[in-house]
Amino acid sequence: MIAEVAVLALGLLVAVVRNLPGPALFPFRALATIYTDVFRGVPTLLLIFLFGFGIPALGLNRPWNKAIIWATVAIILNYGAYVAEVFRSGIRSVHPSQMAAARSLGLSQWQSFRFVIIPQAVRRVIPPLLNDFVALQKDTALVAAVGPIEALREAQTATAKHFNFTPYVVAAVLFLALTIPLARLTDWLTARQEAARQ
Repeated sequence: MIAEVAVLALGLLVAVVRNLPGPALFPFRALATIYTDVFRGVPTLLLIFLFGFGIPALGLNRPWNKAIIWATVAIILNYGAYVAEVFRSGIRSVHPSQMAAARSLGLSQWQSFRFVIIPQAVRRVIPPLLNDFVALQKDTALVAAVGPIEALREAQTATAKHFNFTPYVVAAVLFLALTIPLARLTDWLTARQEAARQ
């Protein structure tokens, strides 16, 4: 749940930065582009290994220097890049006349973006965002690769102890209980948007 909120915030921030106009803001756009290219290009599991094992191995003596925290950061950075592209496509889908109309009403570039463009873009990308969150819920099982106990790791431990594969079924049911409601919510929102368009 923490990762989902952080992914939304990071993705929207990166998408907005990538759509900022003007040559003066080119370095920020370039950094946002590099971020999305790098974190979409590296597999999620590899990022979890790099962050979950690599950063704690530096030996930083702080209470938050744990594999679970850094694995969560890796998931946030990875999914933030994907969600940034979803938001960016939503922003690009808003007709340029909307920006022109907002500017003609006296709104600044930032106000036009904040009050006119972003609300329309977010409404358009809610179904793909929910699909990304379904995938995020499933990919939390990858965090078990760096040691923290979560549903998949607990199922592995119980299966190894009793040589009974029922814990895997229980873990699968747990993931289904999280993902199926999100999938149905996605379908409902898509149908609602389609009805509103018609």
